[in-house]
Amino acid sequence: MIREKTQKEISIPLLSKSANIIEKYQKIGNEVRVLPGISNQKFNSYLKEIAEIVGIKKNLTHHIARKTFATTVLLYNDVPMEIVSELLGHSKITITQEHYAKVVNKKVSEHIQKLNQKLE
Repeated sequence: MIREKTQKEISIPLLSKSANIIEKYQKIGNEVRVLPGISNQKFNSYLKEIAEIVGIKKNLTHHIARKTFATTVLLYNDVPMEIVSELLGHSKITITQEHYAKVVNKKVSEHIQKLNQKLE
C-alpha cells in the first residue's frame, strides 16, 4: 500500500480479528473486494452515529480514533514507540514521541513501579 500523505510504500500486518472481518466481507456473491475506502468526513459521520447508538457523549472523530488506537491499543500494550510511529505513518519518531509524551511518562512510572516490586 502507498501512504497518501507521504507517498511511502508500507506493509502492515493485520491482527487476526481485522483479517477475519476483511475475509468475511471480501467475497459477496461473485464479487471479490476489500473493504471500501471512505473519506474522513464519512468516517466521522459513521463514528457519530455509532456514538449516539451506544450512548457515548464525546464527539468521536477519525483523529480521536487514531489517537485511541495509538495509546490504548498500542502504547498501553507495550508496543515499542518505533512501531507505533511506523503504523501511524509519521516521518520521524520524534513526531510520535512529542504527541504521546504523556502516555510514555505514564508507562515509565508503571515500569519503575514493577521494577521496584521485583527488587523488594
